[in-house]
Amino acid sequence: MDYKIIVDSCGELTYKMKESGVYVSAPLSMQVDGDTVVDDDTFDQKDFLRRVAASPECPKSSCPSPEKYMELYTGEEERVYVVTLSSELSGSYNSAQLGKDLWIEEHDGEAKRIYVFNSRSASVGETLIACKIKECEDQGMPFDDVVSTVENYIDRQNTYFVLENLDTLRKNGRLTGIKSLVASALNIKPVMGSTPQGTICQLGQARGIKRALAKMVEQIVEDAKDTGNKILAIAHCNCPERAKEVERMIRDKIRVKDSFIVDTAGISTMYANDGGIIVVL
Repeated sequence: MDYKIIVDSCGELTYKMKESGVYVSAPLSMQVDGDTVVDDDTFDQKDFLRRVAASPECPKSSCPSPEKYMELYTGEEERVYVVTLSSELSGSYNSAQLGKDLWIEEHDGEAKRIYVFNSRSASVGETLIACKIKECEDQGMPFDDVVSTVENYIDRQNTYFVLENLDTLRKNGRLTGIKSLVASALNIKPVMGSTPQGTICQLGQARGIKRALAKMVEQIVEDAKDTGNKILAIAHCNCPERAKEVERMIRDKIRVKDSFIVDTAGISTMYANDGGIIVVL
């Protein structure tokens, strides 16, 4: 293989992606009650959710080090693409960039191209970006054309989510600037999304999870443009039936090229919490 695609572990890799041999995961890690949980193939979602529910403390996350990224850049591939969590939500992007600068410094003159994409998203947003890179490579595009095509794709991508519980996002400072979050005692569920810069914004709210999901679907349909060539991706945290229902609701209203559903990996599980739904189109 002349290239590889590194995705930090907030981006879920599907079974097909893992089997392709093209994709490599850069694991983040979580801390719960002093224990470190690595977000790799050993991650046990049910055990993690149980531990978080039992803990009086809010879990925290750590991104891969620049040294870890440098290690992943090493290899025979001539072209290396990296997809990270939004730089507004994690240090993963900066770490990958620093790793790239250090790698180039150490391997002066070596014929390898490395590019780090700031997803300005998370979870299946990263997944779709990684798939787009492979699609461009499969078409035989030169490196610079892959980069510009994928950056344009990121500009047009939209991320939406509805969570049962926003505590982890709030306590870890990921909801700065959002003023209108309503008390959970009223069972008000905000409909959230990403800004063009990759921060989190509130798009609306509704009473109860079902109404909030319906409102999210309305927003997705309202924002939808040229969806016939787009893939709809949904990640769920331990609620597959809810994810299938959201997929059905969206596909009843708009035509998409394809769609898929994945269970959240570690970092997405930590922030989405039990019952959370993330949609990217």
